[in-house]
Amino acid sequence: MLIAFHKPYGVISQFTSDDSDFRTLAEFGFPPRVYPIGRLDADSEGLLLLSDEPELNERLLHPKHGHRRVYWAQIERIPTADALRKLAKGVQVQGRKTLACRPWLLEPQPELPPRVPPVRFRKSVPDCWIALELAEGKNRQVRRMTAAIGHPTLRLIRVQIGDFRLDELAAGIWKIITPRERKLVLQSDGRAGTGSLAARDP
Repeated sequence: MLIAFHKPYGVISQFTSDDSDFRTLAEFGFPPRVYPIGRLDADSEGLLLLSDEPELNERLLHPKHGHRRVYWAQIERIPTADALRKLAKGVQVQGRKTLACRPWLLEPQPELPPRVPPVRFRKSVPDCWIALELAEGKNRQVRRMTAAIGHPTLRLIRVQIGDFRLDELAAGIWKIITPRERKLVLQSDGRAGTGSLAARDP
């Protein structure tokens, strides 16, 4: 069984926690014996996979497979072409250089439901959404990468794994994916598209 879940902000990628400040996966009514494949931090949103198939951990998470993930990051200020090139080549994060990735400015900019709680903006500082296609997933990597080029991340959403896109799956909702969708998840060659997370009413 393979499940796609749109993890909301403030939910940790585990079923139990000693920290009462965070919600856990236990409140969403998942089938028994499933567990998350990979993770999203509590302050990140979007596509999280869960399964009862241990072999999928290796297939989807080990760097040797180069499994693609696409994130949308709302960042402070508008990045220049040079800043995006630096991201693409890899930046220094915690003493190591990240692997090459594919960043791009989202055009048109997505219109998404506001986050709860809302993102803190500075009136004097513009913001924009970029996309990043990565084949690795170190702890808080996207946030550290955008900070390394001077563009702190305000909001982060994972919109795609392999060729499977989050699309219209609303925050807090999960579904068992179909055999066709499973093939999209496991697809690891070629380039990911720009993803699609259509605007929804809050």
